[in-house]
Amino acid sequence: MEASLTYLLTLALLPLSLSLIIILRKRGSPGRNVPPGSGGWPVVGENVEFAMLGPQRFIKERMEKHSPEVFQTSILGEKMAVFCGAQGNKFLFTNDGKVLTSWWPESMKKALLFPEFYENSLKDVSALQRGFLHEILKPEALKQYIPAMDSLSREHMAADWHPNDVVKVFPLAKNYTFALACRLFMSISDPDHIKKLSDPFLLVTNGMFSVPIDLPGTAYNRAIKGGRMVRAELMRIITARRRELAAEERKETAAPAGRDLLSKMLLVRDENGRELSEMEISNNIIGMLVASYETTSSAVTFVLKHLADLPHVYDGVLKEQMEIAKTKGADELLTWEDIEKMKYSWNVARESLRVTPPAQGAFRETTTDCTFAGFTIPKGWKTFWTVHSTHKNPKYFPDPEKFDPSRFEGRGPAPYTFTPFGGGPRMCPGKEYARLEVLVFMYNVVTRFKLQRANPNENIVFHASPTPVEGLPVRLIPHQNIQD
Repeated sequence: MEASLTYLLTLALLPLSLSLIIILRKRGSPGRNVPPGSGGWPVVGENVEFAMLGPQRFIKERMEKHSPEVFQTSILGEKMAVFCGAQGNKFLFTNDGKVLTSWWPESMKKALLFPEFYENSLKDVSALQRGFLHEILKPEALKQYIPAMDSLSREHMAADWHPNDVVKVFPLAKNYTFALACRLFMSISDPDHIKKLSDPFLLVTNGMFSVPIDLPGTAYNRAIKGGRMVRAELMRIITARRRELAAEERKETAAPAGRDLLSKMLLVRDENGRELSEMEISNNIIGMLVASYETTSSAVTFVLKHLADLPHVYDGVLKEQMEIAKTKGADELLTWEDIEKMKYSWNVARESLRVTPPAQGAFRETTTDCTFAGFTIPKGWKTFWTVHSTHKNPKYFPDPEKFDPSRFEGRGPAPYTFTPFGGGPRMCPGKEYARLEVLVFMYNVVTRFKLQRANPNENIVFHASPTPVEGLPVRLIPHQNIQD
């Protein structure tokens, strides 16, 4: 539907764009060998082709037509150099902070941030030192989350899976991952309160990567409205929590060890010793909700899809998970030591991330002219690295369409080829959080059910992440004599 709307808008703009085409073609970078490619149509660029082809095919066709190393395009309203292959990934990952800086598309900023922050750099928007995020998301800190993940997963199975013969995995995975984030980040567990945040948040994630045309009825327009609702609710939550912490401090009843992420953010100081404002904390909470919701729910969904499609892989995971289950009492929750035993299960999850990556890549902006593969990328150009230039490339992964968890045994894939979490100094700090969440969910599903796809021919489309059009309905076949 949105692709069709974008196409109609493109046709409507054509009569007004002929002169602009000439101007744009006369522009460029005289004397500089910029990457080959096409800017597409004025205003909409190559967004229509990207939406219709999907990111994997879009990238593959342009690598074949223009260059397997780097090509130019225009998406999300920006001229962009798309870096390809392991060497392209390495260049972007190792030059972050040198010739590149973080950048978000305008559509993301307007959907996620307060208007006061639209023109700020991403460093100013986040306000938190990156070291703080790594500190609270490192394995040692996340160990305390495993029982909560397991407990909520059990509740989720009892309420939404056991009563049904067929479930739709994708919407249930979204409900679970968002509820878990609310509980761990903000200690919110009331279903009505969670829904008050999740409903508008879904509008945001569905529209933040759409063509940035703010007209009624478009996904972008709905994303902006949803963003306002999410920010308003977060501001109420943050303001109330700040008052609670102040009251605790006066009574000397604070319990630092038990504080959630929101409380820790309210207590942190920036590099100048200043406490963060409610808006700055809201920006950070929203960023973490995006990272922990859309991509993780997609990762969970496609792991279960592959388990339903591949009985031999399912049997290997079941064997490993049942060995762990046999050591647990009926009410005993998972621990870090249990997670560390899930080696084959994690290889299966990683192969799923390779075959159907939930995140498509990330953007940067050049801060100076730079050179790669003989081409000059001018200062101010946007760049994009993409999983699709390596994950399905037979140069890096022989027989790339085959689902083979053994690829991750031993030393695993070559550097800069497997990049679902990025790489270099800006590798996703939530990588370990995602690993724990996926493995805990796998454990709770596999030790209870065998899965069968209700529609093996279901189509997959791309929004912010790959999405099964029917929600991935699966039949549940409960195991006998399994204690919950």
